[in-house]
Formats: sequence, structure tokens, C-alpha cells
Amino acid sequence: QVHLVESGGGLVQAGGSLRLSCAAGRNIFSINTMGWYRQAPGKQRELVARITTGGRTNDADSVKGRFTISRDNAKNTVYLQMNNLKPEATAVYYCNTAPVYLFSWGQGTQVTVSS
Repeated sequence: QVHLVESGGGLVQAGGSLRLSCAAGRNIFSINTMGWYRQAPGKQRELVARITTGGRTNDADSVKGRFTISRDNAKNTVYLQMNNLKPEATAVYYCNTAPVYLFSWGQGTQVTVSS
């Protein structure tokens, strides 16, 4: 069973940056399109960025130009670089395949952006 472990969240002021990491116990990233998702209080979980096996990326309009997803297959890790953070980015962030089809959700990592 694959366990997805997210890290790197924290409290940051608006305009600041964070880099999230997602690690798996084995190599799943090179054979799956991976995504970063977030769930804000009272809202549904949403996909914010994804990266294909070929390295092509897609971002949600709300984060376009500020968030960058990347992948290091050798380290079995997917990253989300978040710049110019806004208070509305406050949420728990998760990684998983995109679409989600097999792996359970990890615990996520909390990102809190203060105004």
C-alpha cells in the first residue's frame, strides 16, 4: 500500500512563499499524472495543479503564475512551489494522482496565509 506524505506547510504572511513536498514509499510519480489538491474549511477539495508523466503542467486559474508543480522521480517526490500567497490559499494541501483512482489520501499539510 502506498502512503502519501505531505509536508512543508505553515503560517505565512500574504505575499510570502512556501514549498510543499509530497513523498511516497515507492515510485508512483513516474507512471502517474500527479496533482496537488487543497481543501479550505467548509469547501470541497479542489485540484490546483497537476503534472503529467511527460512533465506537462496545468494550473487552476486561481493560482496560475504563482504556483509551480514539479517532480523528482529519483526522490519519489512531487513539489508545489507557492509564491505571492494570498489569504484565500489557506487550506489543507494534499497530493494524489490526477484523477484520483487508487491511492488513499494522506494527512495533508496545513497552509495558513495571514493578511
